[in-house]
Amino acid sequence: MQLMTPEQRDELLNTFERDAFHLELKDYYAADYEHGPIARWRRGEPDDYAWLQPWLNRVREAAKAGRTVRRVRVVTEPHSEYVRWLRSVTHLNIGAGEDIRWLPRHLVPADLAFPVDGSDWWLFDGRFVTVGHFDEEARVLGSELVTDPAVVASCVAVRDRLWDLAVPHHEYLPA
Repeated sequence: MQLMTPEQRDELLNTFERDAFHLELKDYYAADYEHGPIARWRRGEPDDYAWLQPWLNRVREAAKAGRTVRRVRVVTEPHSEYVRWLRSVTHLNIGAGEDIRWLPRHLVPADLAFPVDGSDWWLFDGRFVTVGHFDEEARVLGSELVTDPAVVASCVAVRDRLWDLAVPHHEYLPA
């Protein structure tokens, strides 16, 4: 299997037509570019958020073009330190035009079967999916492009179900 890089996957955000949806299922991601910002947050130091600007610019451009970027984060409560940090910067994503919702893991319906082996994924225009692959330490290895109509349909169904259950960022109060 050939994996696309995070940069190649992110480039799809310049080309989708209507809706890009991301499902996040981990309580921690080991992204090297986040180590400095997390360390500053732990120490209570200010951050210039330069590390996040490329992403925020992509979201702003999509929003200006009338396209939606949405995300559901399925999280364990109480939150891990990483999720607490993530919540502290999510307002920047929202400000750029991304719609982010939170779903406590214990509220995921028992009958819900996550497609693609329970991996994180992006769904673009309900037409194709990029499935995230990670190593044992939660570092991104790359994404797999999936166009199989049955897999895409499963992702659409899960997106729709979780979107309705998840709580918008500004309304979410963790336990």
